[in-house]
Amino acid sequence: MKNEELNIPEEKVKFLEEKAKRIRRLIIRMLAKAGSGHPGGSLSATDLITCLYFSVLRHNPKDSGWCDRDRFHLSKGHCCPVWYAVLAECKYFREEELWMLRKLGSVLQGHSDRRTPGVDVSSGSLGQGLSVALGMSLAAKIDKKDYRVYVLLGDGEIQEGNIWEAAMAASHYKCDNLCAILDHNRYQIDGKVEDIMNLEPLTEKWRAFGWYTIEIDGHNIRQILLAFEEAKKIKEKPQILIAHTVKGKGVSFMENVVDFHGRAPTKEEEIRALKELE
Repeated sequence: MKNEELNIPEEKVKFLEEKAKRIRRLIIRMLAKAGSGHPGGSLSATDLITCLYFSVLRHNPKDSGWCDRDRFHLSKGHCCPVWYAVLAECKYFREEELWMLRKLGSVLQGHSDRRTPGVDVSSGSLGQGLSVALGMSLAAKIDKKDYRVYVLLGDGEIQEGNIWEAAMAASHYKCDNLCAILDHNRYQIDGKVEDIMNLEPLTEKWRAFGWYTIEIDGHNIRQILLAFEEAKKIKEKPQILIAHTVKGKGVSFMENVVDFHGRAPTKEEEIRALKELE
């Protein structure tokens, strides 16, 4: 879709950019407070989830169980800090809850959990999320509902065979109400994705499995919004947004650093990161 085909006001882009910056600050603060968690993938996915919740998704924070809402599932559940921050910003729960991340008895666990307002299905075991989203997609078709289903995948995660079984089934059943978002930041817990299990040719793989593919800069708000709008128009095929992102985006000393896949910032690092995000 060309930019002229969809008029996106500059004010909207600026609003989402500022919102994403605030989400990143919340991520840093909650992880530093918890003393554990996953900053790298949370920061890389921030622009994608911000655009989804504040511009694309049909949802109602005052009625999280609204039957006609669009569905979202976080397949890479360890990156829940970005989701929690967005949910808090949307008023699903009070911001103060964020400072209870990973605490015993908290509704904000280290992997997304259905006890959290706004979370439909728990996640944690990588590779299962696309199957979960596929089930939601098929349920909508069976019930003759028009809601759409979105699922965020990690690129290390799609090394799992279960992902490709679900991808094949989604294409077979023509699940055009299903949109996957791949946070392609090129790093996983043990190093570079290409060194551990190379995914290339990535776009061609998804096309071969019958998916409509859109490649974007996962930090360009305008490109993200255009891609979501394009995906909505596709019939008889599931869609995937292959979003090229930067691990730890927004915090210079975290960007493309494997150590920050699963290490929370120290107090000193928190101060430094928040200063960069002002």
